[in-house]
Amino acid sequence: MGLEQTCGQDEPTVNGADTMKRTPATLANFFFPGAGFLILGRHVPMAILFLIGAIGLTFVELSVKTAAPDLYWPMFASVFVMNTGFAIAAWREGTPVVEPSAAA
Repeated sequence: MGLEQTCGQDEPTVNGADTMKRTPATLANFFFPGAGFLILGRHVPMAILFLIGAIGLTFVELSVKTAAPDLYWPMFASVFVMNTGFAIAAWREGTPVVEPSAAA
């Protein structure tokens, strides 16, 4: 249950969580939702869909800035909150699960 090496990889894992990729995955998921899950190798089909949606949403967000400037800041705040949630999700996916020890 401790630190172990995975086959063919240099990154340590603890209970299946890739601790070396946790920080880059968190940052990637904040700026490009779904990319962090791809870095962790988790939820790949869903991550690709999130990434495609994020690209489309970025296009809309930038278009709203010129077409409807009053809507830009609410849109920006909404995307910021959503991306924060994606970053937290990636951090949790890369965090080792600590199993309680058996009481003697």
